[in-house]
Amino acid sequence: MAETLLAILFVTTSAKGSSLVYRWPPSPQSSPRLSRARLTHETCCASQLDNPWRASHFSDATADTIPRIPKPASDADDDYQWQRPDAYRDQSLSPSGSNPASGRSSPTKEVRYGLDDPETLYEYDHLFGYSSEFLASLLCPQLSMCHQKFELLVDGLAFIGHPVCAEEDGEWRFKPEKSKMGSRGREARNGQSPHNEGRASASPDRHATPEKVQIKASWLHTFHFVMVLDIPDPSSSASGNVSRYFDIIYEQIAFTVTAVLFQEQVLCNFVEEECDRLGSLKDTCISKGEPFSSYVNQALEVSSIAPAMKALYEAIKSSYMAYITIHNLPLEIQLPPYLDVLLHSEAEPETDFINQTDDDESQIWGPEMSFGWRLPVLTPWKSLLLLDGHNGLDPHMNLKGGHVNPEDRTLVEGLIRFLETASVTLSLADMAGLLDWDLESQVIPTVRWLVQHRRAKIVDIVHAGLKTVFTLPPKFDRPLSELTAEFASEFSHPSIPPLPQILSTISTAISKQSDNHFFASVVQSKELIPMYHDVVLWMLKRDMLITLHLRVRVVATRQLKIRVRYERDQARARKAGGTTDWERSALRHELEVDDIDGYDPSSIPWLALSPKAARRHSRRQSNESLRSQISELVIKESEDEGGGDDGNYEKRTTDEDTSSGLDDPSSGWDTAEDFLGPTMISDPGRATPLQRRWLAAMSEGKAPLLAKRFQLINQYFDGKKTDDEILYRAGITRKQLREVLHHYDEYLQTFLHPS
Repeated sequence: MAETLLAILFVTTSAKGSSLVYRWPPSPQSSPRLSRARLTHETCCASQLDNPWRASHFSDATADTIPRIPKPASDADDDYQWQRPDAYRDQSLSPSGSNPASGRSSPTKEVRYGLDDPETLYEYDHLFGYSSEFLASLLCPQLSMCHQKFELLVDGLAFIGHPVCAEEDGEWRFKPEKSKMGSRGREARNGQSPHNEGRASASPDRHATPEKVQIKASWLHTFHFVMVLDIPDPSSSASGNVSRYFDIIYEQIAFTVTAVLFQEQVLCNFVEEECDRLGSLKDTCISKGEPFSSYVNQALEVSSIAPAMKALYEAIKSSYMAYITIHNLPLEIQLPPYLDVLLHSEAEPETDFINQTDDDESQIWGPEMSFGWRLPVLTPWKSLLLLDGHNGLDPHMNLKGGHVNPEDRTLVEGLIRFLETASVTLSLADMAGLLDWDLESQVIPTVRWLVQHRRAKIVDIVHAGLKTVFTLPPKFDRPLSELTAEFASEFSHPSIPPLPQILSTISTAISKQSDNHFFASVVQSKELIPMYHDVVLWMLKRDMLITLHLRVRVVATRQLKIRVRYERDQARARKAGGTTDWERSALRHELEVDDIDGYDPSSIPWLALSPKAARRHSRRQSNESLRSQISELVIKESEDEGGGDDGNYEKRTTDEDTSSGLDDPSSGWDTAEDFLGPTMISDPGRATPLQRRWLAAMSEGKAPLLAKRFQLINQYFDGKKTDDEILYRAGITRKQLREVLHHYDEYLQTFLHPS
């Protein structure tokens, strides 16, 4: 919204008529638009007037080299420039006796025309080419259209707000709540208000029912807090997202501010008193002949609404959170950080999370944080980085003061405990265990509140010993020179090198096969770990580091497939009741081996092989070596059938598994899947029957406990789940995971990738 917001208006109506009470900025200007670039003979020859390249780059020329374009001499030239209809209005029109902002006693024409300068009078009574009275009447609809969303598009401008009014008897009172309706007057999603967190709510002594509180205003009928936007150019924005863009602005800003103003008007006639004060000041400035800027500046001193409008406008234009106060009620208002990016995106207006999981865990953020936030998935294996002391946000701010209500004391103390426990070295699940909190009902809502109010951000877990592999983002949000100077002032210890040197070390460490984590490449000393923890936090707060996670895939190698096929043939022969002809079986496998001898190992993609398999294929085993392996299988089969079983539990289990469903059409045998080249098992959790035989064969000869653990966790070896997720879902330690990766290294492909 930083690029489209033009002004914030506050308009009212009374028995005297409509009035524009206050606006910010004082003189808003809409962005110019051209239907096409208009070139003259002075800039280029006539034959090149419509040259597409010159037309598209005409605006890039400097002001000194572009002659002033005269007013079109004929209607034929009007198509070069697009102008708003108000631009053709007579700018010298004198004010037409519009009503004073207070709506009470109307000054005489002599007082209203105390100014001698027509331009100053025009600035008081006109905005965007409209008279203030006409604009106010346009923005304050009939009573039947109040208490609902207001959206008006006219002359390339969008006016968005939520007008409210007094009852027909002139009394201001709360509207009775409707069933299944949220605080925004529209049906809430999942039975809750779509934006019920982070909103200013009246304290218990300020709550009142419609029967107990009602203020009879002497003159105020309607007021409207309006956001004025420049309608995005259809050629530069995704039309499908514009309506959603307007909805977010309405929900996050217009409705929130209006709800607080309406509450205070009902409780203590606050809005009418503010309008009286501002209206009297405006009439006084006009009668004294003071310029409009004088009235605007004085209003900031005498009013609560005026400075709030100014602070809100400046925060939105700067893409920061707005901290405003209305009648001693603090408000924190913001728009999604990437709202303008959403406006220009051609993608469908769906949730824009970095990672989406199959079980749709991203929806845990809620609908109000689904658009324009670009948040990572909020999962138990993620961590939380507090932004205290960064960007002026302090999570402990105003939490320990004595102004907290007694009934909220427990919640505040719990939040303080959470902030003291939170660390990037702990996962959200770990924090829940340490605090003895429920993860879903206590930890997750707390994290949502902190992230929504920009007091924290979701990050990946950082190893306590800094043995985390980092890489650098494609670009930084700020110039490197600024970051370097800030880093030097923050970390002056001689053991810490300059920021560019650290960045260079991180970028080169990722190419190493080992010792590529932050400790081995940068820290290199256990005594410096606490100091470098602060360095890592400093860089994470500025989005200068990306955590790389270990991911695992399973590969069924050629040798494994040969062994499984041989065992399948032996089981089929035993099932048929015949004797096994070891020599013929070996000969058949030799022929199969001969069939694949022409298979060029160099043509196998290295990513499809485990390290051991890649080295093995690079040496290309000979036929004699494979025949020797088959002979060993035949001899082992002979010993097992002769009663020489020495308690090989894993082998018996494999035989039983391979012997079942040998002739089942769904078994996978004799299909396109049944070939002797290496195969990547893309989703072990949904493995086919043949893939399950391969997975079971991988555990032959392994210790029973290790084989059971591999059977438990290989469902997560799909290349998508990170090591942190595997540890959480499988409930194992990092040491146990390393043990599995080591013993099954022949069949596993590991790689590093961002989460």
